[in-house]
Amino acid sequence: MRRIGTNLSAAALTMLAIPADAHAAAVACGGGVSTGRVAVNGCISAQRGKEGRIYTREITAYVKARNTGPKAVNVSYEASFRVVDGGHWVKLGSGRTYVPARGTVETTEVGSSTRVCGPVKVEIRVHARADGAAWSGWSTAGTAQCQT
Repeated sequence: MRRIGTNLSAAALTMLAIPADAHAAAVACGGGVSTGRVAVNGCISAQRGKEGRIYTREITAYVKARNTGPKAVNVSYEASFRVVDGGHWVKLGSGRTYVPARGTVETTEVGSSTRVCGPVKVEIRVHARADGAAWSGWSTAGTAQCQT
């Protein structure tokens, strides 16, 4: 019985280690900013794609929030996107989430933009506002748009 339990445990751990989507893009997060007792990180991913003979990148902005306070709060957030060299900020999206007391809301997608692949660096920025608090500063994350 003990050997069967050990084998089943090993098999279960192996299944957990295999990613559900082997083609999923990695998500990189920037530095944290805070609003009230909520810490916020802006995160970015770049997924490769192809439309006909043109290579593309799906640039996606995410927000991650941690509540260090003893009460749950609602948090509003916004994300913007730009090409670093000479680009201007464009709003990608906004939303609202409930962050439990002393809890974390993992990466939540805010918005995305599909771009033609180019040798440029892109970045997103995210800021947030907890109920009753001011807007946080901007948390920025960047990536090479056409990394492999």
